[in-house]
Amino acid sequence: MTPAIWDPVPIPPQAPAREGVADLGGTKLYFWDTGGTGHPVVLLHAATQSAMGWVYQQPALAAAGYRAIGYSRRGYQGSDAGDPADPGCAADDLHALLDHLGVAQVDLVAAAQGGFFALDYALTYPGRVRSLTVVSSLMGITDPDYVAIGNRLRPPFFATLPHDFQELSPSYRAGNPDGLAAWHELEHAAIPGGKRLTPKTRHRLTFAMLETIRHPTLLMTGDSDLYTPPSLLRMQAAHMFGAEMHVIAEAGHSPYFEQPLVFNRLLLDFLGRL
Repeated sequence: MTPAIWDPVPIPPQAPAREGVADLGGTKLYFWDTGGTGHPVVLLHAATQSAMGWVYQQPALAAAGYRAIGYSRRGYQGSDAGDPADPGCAADDLHALLDHLGVAQVDLVAAAQGGFFALDYALTYPGRVRSLTVVSSLMGITDPDYVAIGNRLRPPFFATLPHDFQELSPSYRAGNPDGLAAWHELEHAAIPGGKRLTPKTRHRLTFAMLETIRHPTLLMTGDSDLYTPPSLLRMQAAHMFGAEMHVIAEAGHSPYFEQPLVFNRLLLDFLGRL
C-alpha cells in the first residue's frame, strides 16, 4: 500500500452566518457575518479569491467566540464591479461596510493583495483597528530596492503561469488533489467578470509608512511562497514595530488554505493574547 503523502483537512461545515449585499452609496459589496457579541474579525481576501475563500477560518473563528466577517471587494463574487475606470478606494469601502454593520473596532486578517488594503486601512483609520494579521503579502511596498527584489524573485514570465502554480506549494499540489480542486473551484467563482479590479489606496505604501503603524501585528507566510518567501517576511517584520512572525512549513502563498490547522492555531493564539 502506498503511504499517504499528505493528510488532507476536509473543508468543515460553515458556521451559521447572515449574508447580504451592503449598499454603500458608491458600490454594493457582498458580505457574510457570523454575528454574536464576540470581537469582530474581518477577513480580506487575496486577488485570486473572494469572501468565500476563508472556508477554514470562518467556522474556527466563530467556534472560538469571535464575530467573523468576510466580504468581497468590488468586482469579486457577489459584489458589484461598478465603473472599471473608477475602482474606488478599498479603505473607504471597508470603512463604509463597517459602519453599515455597526462595527466600531476590528481585528483585520488579510491575505496576499488583501494585505495592501488592510495596511492602508490601518494607516487611514487607525482608531478602528485593534490588530493586524498579514499573510503572504507583498504589502504593496513601493520602495525601489524592495521592488527590485520582487523582480529578481519573479521574472516577467512568472505572470503567465497558472495561478495554482504561483500560489500553492509543490507539496500541496502533489499530495492533495481534492484540496487543489476545491481551491480551483473557489478561484474560478471569485471573479465572475474574469477581470480583476484593483482599488486605490489612500497612501503610497513604503517601509517608512509601515514604521508608523503601532497596532499589534502578526505576519505569516509559507516556506514555499514564491511571492513572499521567509527572507522577505523577515525584511517586512524589520519595519513593523514589534511584529510577530511565523513561517508555515509545506505551504505556499495560501497557507490559510494549505495548512489551515497550523494557521488557525497561530491566528487564534495571537488574537487570544490581545
